[in-house]
Amino acid sequence: MSTIYRALTIAGTDPTGGAGIQADLKTFQELEVYGMSVITSLVAQNTTGVRAIHHVPLEFIDQQFQAVVDDIYPSAIKTGMIALPEMMELLQQQLNSHKNVPYVCDPVMMAKNGDPLLEKHVRAKLRETLVPLATIVTPNIAEAEDLIDMQIDDIDDMEKAAIRIVKELGAQSVVVKGGSLTGDAVDVFYSRETGLFKLDAPRTDTKHTHGTGCTFSAAICAQLAKGIALLDAVQKAKAFTADAITWSLQIGNGYGPTNHWGHRLNGLPGKNVNQ
Repeated sequence: MSTIYRALTIAGTDPTGGAGIQADLKTFQELEVYGMSVITSLVAQNTTGVRAIHHVPLEFIDQQFQAVVDDIYPSAIKTGMIALPEMMELLQQQLNSHKNVPYVCDPVMMAKNGDPLLEKHVRAKLRETLVPLATIVTPNIAEAEDLIDMQIDDIDDMEKAAIRIVKELGAQSVVVKGGSLTGDAVDVFYSRETGLFKLDAPRTDTKHTHGTGCTFSAAICAQLAKGIALLDAVQKAKAFTADAITWSLQIGNGYGPTNHWGHRLNGLPGKNVNQ
């Protein structure tokens, strides 16, 4: 029997399936990696915004994590929305005990419509606890600005921010996502070993991008679980996410979800599955 690659996501939920744990598990499945999950927060949200958040007790988060690693040890781990400082401290301890496992930190701070998911003091705690442990951290422009307290207006600023996140915060590598800038969708990757790389893809004119950050970071996690080299994993994840955006599902009354099977449609005519 061939090797079964295993990925663990630690994050909040999205009952409409476009982001969070649900998006991560869909991504793992599409990339032929066995997905597992630890739920940190139950989020009542949809494509129009966040309505309520219920946090899982710390003891139960710990029990979920231990249940996974004691039975089906993950090949890679990612975190998404970690809403409380106490959760971050717990996960810091857990991840420190499993440093042999590649770790993707998606510093989820805002919902797609701009609703804050983390308060300012919690975002500061994220910088201190989880970012330094990351094999790779995957902030968007707003998150990168918050992480290193600088304004990012263009690709040159993205490059400066990427270098600072690695050198000042201690992550092994970073990809700063430039989706909120104009022009092509250019991301900037940086690690001490490989230096700076620009990753670009044509921009798709659509508002249906709910969960792109979760999908992108989960795709990186899946590739790392397979043993793919870091930069190659990021490039493959970029292509997977670009297809997920290009083949829009056109559902939901707000910022609709990406299409996690879009990579299967690559090369076919049309820009969404309803055409």
